[in-house]
Amino acid sequence: MARAARVLALAAEAEGAAGPGPGLGRGRLVLLPPGSGARPGPRCARGEPAEGGGCAGGGSAPVELGWAAPEVGGPGRWGQEPGRPADAWCGAGWSEAVAAAAGALQAGGLVAVPTDTVYGVACLAQDSAAVRSIYSLKGRNGAKPLAICLGDVERLYRYCHVNVPDELLRDLLPGPVTLVLQRSEELNKDLNPFTTLVGVRIPNHPFMRDLARACSGPLALTSANISSQGSTLTVLEFQDLWPQLSLVIDGGPVGDIQSPECRLGSTVVDLSVSGKFSIIRPGCALTPTVEILKEKYGLVPEPS
Repeated sequence: MARAARVLALAAEAEGAAGPGPGLGRGRLVLLPPGSGARPGPRCARGEPAEGGGCAGGGSAPVELGWAAPEVGGPGRWGQEPGRPADAWCGAGWSEAVAAAAGALQAGGLVAVPTDTVYGVACLAQDSAAVRSIYSLKGRNGAKPLAICLGDVERLYRYCHVNVPDELLRDLLPGPVTLVLQRSEELNKDLNPFTTLVGVRIPNHPFMRDLARACSGPLALTSANISSQGSTLTVLEFQDLWPQLSLVIDGGPVGDIQSPECRLGSTVVDLSVSGKFSIIRPGCALTPTVEILKEKYGLVPEPS
């Protein structure tokens, strides 16, 4: 049976909050129908599809449909729009969800998103104020870099200086890997100003790729958790951050919540030195990543 996309309007009023953007205090939660089947779900460390992962359709713009808002922290009340067939959401609803997220980002907001590893928070990388907001949300200073997120390998060349074959990029991306490369002059100088390098993500998740394509520049992407706390696999696990977000995209669990391996995040590999690589973070895809770099392309591992 086809599953309808379900929309929840989340009212999370923060004292004194007003206007759009970060710190709004009135979040909106968009639910995408898990497991609608057209595309594989995200993968955890064992390389197995995560139950209820990424999907090809569903979601819809929140609030306007009139769903009852939950108490903050409560489950909300679910339902399908009266008189609308269960499968009517598939195409238009997906586009509406992408448009809602892109609009929130363009307004300077922070948006929580599912990826192929863990839940993340995104903003426009070229928006310096939004970048500062994402650091504030995480509770950390600017000494720890943010990755950028793109929808396609082709766009990577605008923001990075690439010294590896294009085929290598396409063997690893899209996927649960962050490639660290030399940044180009096109990238916002207020993003990671202390380093000449930048990590690049192209998550193997259809919503994330569509959202990145809908934005004119790269997204800045970080995990949806306070710094030093564990990564999150469901939106409820970072519920304390909701009031500071403009939008939360709920794609269902992005991994086995009982498995520590599924919380490892992406494998981070430095490819900034020609002919060599170093592993900055083992992450969830270490073994296949190292095999590709060493055996197929002959890159030499260096200590991180």
